[in-house]
Amino acid sequence: MAAKFLCLFFVVTFSWGFVGFSAAIGNTSVFKHVSEMGNFSDDMLNLDTLRKILVREEDTIIFSLIERAKYPINSPLYDKRPGLSGSLFEFFVKESEAVQAKAGRYSSAEENAFFPDNLPPPLLPLRDNEQVLHPRGASININEQISNMYHKQLLPLITSNGDDRNYAITAGRDLDCLQALSRRIHLGKFVAEIKFRESPENYTRAIRAQDKDALMKLLTFTSVEEMIKNRVEKKAMVFGQEVDLKENDNVGKYKVNPSVVSRLYGEWVIPLTKFVEVEYLLCRLD
Repeated sequence: MAAKFLCLFFVVTFSWGFVGFSAAIGNTSVFKHVSEMGNFSDDMLNLDTLRKILVREEDTIIFSLIERAKYPINSPLYDKRPGLSGSLFEFFVKESEAVQAKAGRYSSAEENAFFPDNLPPPLLPLRDNEQVLHPRGASININEQISNMYHKQLLPLITSNGDDRNYAITAGRDLDCLQALSRRIHLGKFVAEIKFRESPENYTRAIRAQDKDALMKLLTFTSVEEMIKNRVEKKAMVFGQEVDLKENDNVGKYKVNPSVVSRLYGEWVIPLTKFVEVEYLLCRLD
């Protein structure tokens, strides 16, 4: 029985992996800019391009949260399972990432796997990418922190209590959220590279001194952060409002609380992105 269950789940996992990957290719600006990101040349590395990508990533994150909020928290999905090395969710993510690695997802510099060890190579030959990130900085991966934040802090804020046993689809929605958040946060490596190239003299002294506080100060623009938090809150109100033909029936009702989305950016996305930027800059002169 256990073998049949795992076999069925394996098939479902692969299906979700391909569906999720296709959606990512078709709907997110990062993959629309694959010639700029996956094959990012020096003349394409600029803040204007990256800002547009980051703004579009907001849409992807909000929509993924709305989709996850359809289902209760489904806690058994995250419990350690007999016959598996971890939880059902971990099994799902590992198998999904393996499929997506074969399709070439993790050959793109902006993609970071949650289980990067022993990912299979792509099945098709890929074009040689121009290396625009510092080699050591390019390997920075804080997905463990992102996953902990998502499961322990964010997920309880966007889901209801309960267990409807829709574990496969719930895991798929979780993975969509995690990959979108990971992509947005790890784009900080590109932000750091651009800012360093624009003003190397402003960063070099702090980098040589390994002064994290000085680097964080250089990277922090409070007014911009407030603008981002306000924008994502407004987007969540627009994208997630309950719509009814009866006037005023659903005024103020949202699929995901807009203040939670603003909090997500203010407490986690922006600080983690700056953490990635600082970590990248610390090794930029190596």
